[in-house]
Formats: sequence, structure tokens, C-alpha cells
Amino acid sequence: MFQENWTSVTVFFFLGFSHYPKVEVIISVLCLLMYLSTVLGNIILISIAILDSHLHTPMYFFLSNLSFLDIWYTSSALTPMLANFVLGKNTISFSGCASQMYFSLAMGSTECVLLSMMAYDRYVAICNPLRYPLIMNRRVCVQIAAGSWLTGCLTALVETVPVLQLSLCGNSIINHFTCEILAILKLACVDTSVVQLIMLVISVLLLPMPMLLICISYAFILSNILRISSVDGQSKAFSTCAAHLTVVVLFYGTALSMYLKPSTVNSQEIDKFMALIYAGLTPMLNPIIYSLRNKEVKVAVKKLLIRNPFRNIFISTLK
Repeated sequence: MFQENWTSVTVFFFLGFSHYPKVEVIISVLCLLMYLSTVLGNIILISIAILDSHLHTPMYFFLSNLSFLDIWYTSSALTPMLANFVLGKNTISFSGCASQMYFSLAMGSTECVLLSMMAYDRYVAICNPLRYPLIMNRRVCVQIAAGSWLTGCLTALVETVPVLQLSLCGNSIINHFTCEILAILKLACVDTSVVQLIMLVISVLLLPMPMLLICISYAFILSNILRISSVDGQSKAFSTCAAHLTVVVLFYGTALSMYLKPSTVNSQEIDKFMALIYAGLTPMLNPIIYSLRNKEVKVAVKKLLIRNPFRNIFISTLK
């Protein structure tokens, strides 16, 4: 069998959603809208958190990190597809594919860790409010954020390097809209069991374990909410927790279905739509669910726009 390694492949071709020509344009337009909404929403959130001193708290420090992360995450996953759609091509260079695969893995892995740390932050804030300033001081917050980024970047490197060393089959056609590592593995002409074992170990560490920590944190949070005497307060707290958990289930659920499914299951077409959810939809929903619905964020926006001559247009959108 003819083999060629990564260094001899100069261009890869994406199949994308070519199997669904009637909906390919609709999917591309929806992805463009999701991308623009993600970038705009997260930039707004970061700007508000920086400019308003009342939001200089651990919660908004982590949310700013999440927003910055989501901008890069959705950019690494969706912009090549959108660029190819606009330019009418479906190719990517070797270096571009390798970079996209690494950065998508790094951003996704970092988000897995960061979301669990944010759930822990909320647990401490709600269940141990008196000790919260001591436990989640500035130094600890910086260490948690830096640890999340470092973990994501290192685990992505551990996964990417072995894949780049594999010999590939003669055709360089990727049955995906991005250089997703599972789609790249299908091009290999050699045994990939070692690489798959590495990915399995990392996936277990970054998917079910953080999700379990999130579930435990919210279980304690919900038990604490039940002690609230106000029915209205309970309702608002449950609504917020339900919204947070919905995003968590969307992100972790779709990633789990892709990275921890049996290797014998061939669901490439389903994987494409799953990737759109965790790399496109959840980054768009994060700023809306976690921040822009909050009363204190709306107040901060109104305060910051009070000097703006067009403030009435912006404020009306927040009502």
C-alpha cells in the first residue's frame, strides 16, 4: 500500500457538508451568524468586566477568561470553513491543518477544565460565602486560570504530536469541515491504537471527570438553594442553575458522544453536527447564559453607555 507521511502532504481537501448540498448554504449562513454573535457577545462581556470596577470579582475574572477562550475556540473551528465557503474552495495547507487541529484541541480542552473550575467557584460563593474572599483570592484565581490554560495546551500537544507522526493514506480528503483529529486519524495507513489510547486517557480526564465535578458542585448549590425561604428567590436561582447546566450538558454531552464512543461506531456525519454544537453553539450561548442575563451586567452596561449619544438604542435592547 502506498504511504505518505504528513510532510509529503501539502494540501488537504474538506468534504464538509457536500453530502447535503441543499442545506450546505443554510449551515454556512447559520455558522456565520453564530460566529459573529459569539465574537460580539464575548467582546462586549470582556469590555464590561474590564471597564466596570464592580465586576472585578472572581466570577467575572473566570467569565472573561471563558469569553476570551471562546473567541479563539470558535475562530479556530469555524473561520476556515467560512473562508472556504466565501472563496468557493475546500482546501487547507498542511501547516494550516496542523495548526487548526492543535488550537481547536487546546481551546476545547482548556474550556473543559475552566468550566469545572467556574462551577467550583460558584459552589464556594454560595455554600461558603463568609470564607469565599479568603478561598478565592486573586492569587488563587490567577493560578486556577493559568492551570486551566496550561492543562489544555499541554494535553492538546500530547494528542497532536503523535498524529503528526503517522503515515497517511494516498488520498488527503478529510470527511469533515475542519481538521478534527478523529477525521485525520481515519486517513492513517498504520496502526493507530497507541494514539487512540492516549486520546482515550485524556478524554476521560477532561470530559467525564470535570463534568462530575460540575454536577457535584451544583448538587450542593441546589441543596443550599432549597433552604431559601423566598419562593421568588428559589425560582430565580433554579432558573439560573438550569440555564448553566443546559450549556454544560450541550458542551460535554456532544464531546462525550464523539470522543468516548466505541471505535467500531462510524458516525462521521453525526460528528460534524456534534462539532457545530460544541464549537459553535455553546460559545455563542456562554456569554448570554452566564453574564448578559445578569442584572449586575445590565446595570454595568447602562452605566458605561450613559455618555454615549446612542445609548437609548443600546439600552432598549437590554430591556
